[in-house]
Amino acid sequence: MTPFRDRTSRRATPAQTPSIAPDPTAENHAGAPTSPSETPAARIAARGLTVGYGQDPVLRDLDLQIPADRVTTLIGPNGCGKSTLLKSLCDLLPFTGEVLLEGRSIRELKGVQRARRLTLLPQSPTAPEGLTVAGLVARGRHPYQSWLAQWSARDDDVVRDALEATGLLGLAHRPIAALSGGQRQRVWIAMALAQDTPTLLLDEPTTYLDLAYSIEVLSLVRRLKEERGKTVVMVLHDLNLAIRHSDHLVALAGGAVAAQGAPEEIITPELLQEVFGLDALVVADPVTGGPLVVPA
Repeated sequence: MTPFRDRTSRRATPAQTPSIAPDPTAENHAGAPTSPSETPAARIAARGLTVGYGQDPVLRDLDLQIPADRVTTLIGPNGCGKSTLLKSLCDLLPFTGEVLLEGRSIRELKGVQRARRLTLLPQSPTAPEGLTVAGLVARGRHPYQSWLAQWSARDDDVVRDALEATGLLGLAHRPIAALSGGQRQRVWIAMALAQDTPTLLLDEPTTYLDLAYSIEVLSLVRRLKEERGKTVVMVLHDLNLAIRHSDHLVALAGGAVAAQGAPEEIITPELLQEVFGLDALVVADPVTGGPLVVPA
């Protein structure tokens, strides 16, 4: 009997969360430094993407490149379509145009195929009452199970690896309700890891967390990229956290991409005024040497 199996449901249902076995690309990219001159292939691409609720499009004729094996963050003012874009990249919202995942149309991928390549962790997820850390993380294995393929030693190994990667192995049998905010968010990321996909989409993973917990979560995200070669796309509201913890930024404004590229290439006072209506200075971060936004 394996210690990590989720026994709350025997029927497998595709989940929207991440991976655990080492990504085959990780050996070439884990820990590799990022520089503006590097141009990794696109893991996700959007062409002429238009998405809307009702008659008014939120995103209009948008083109986008998400580089592989990098941390990309979507930034922009409230209501600019960051979360809408993230959901559209998973084909969770109706859209016109094209979304490509690893060069293949997202619409060509069936549910289980997609769930084994792409994970979405939505804003402020909630866990069923009484569920333990291990029980929730085990749910990330649903895309790999069926009536014929039940829980296996491989699934148990993947869950254990996810718990170890997120520093939660010692809390495996603790109720989620007994955890701190930062620990809970790490549990959700561990579940996403257990889904074993090369690409993770995180919608505001630091929402409602104080600064210390936010940095803890974002440091974990960086480690997943550096040590496991994961491609991460996330939405953040804090500009300086986004700059410090990202290799690639996509600035959205007016339903379109205002700029995309490395933080040191695109973060300028002019862009901040255009996208956020913010008068600010851009100075060198005394810790990283990268851009630091200082409101004027």
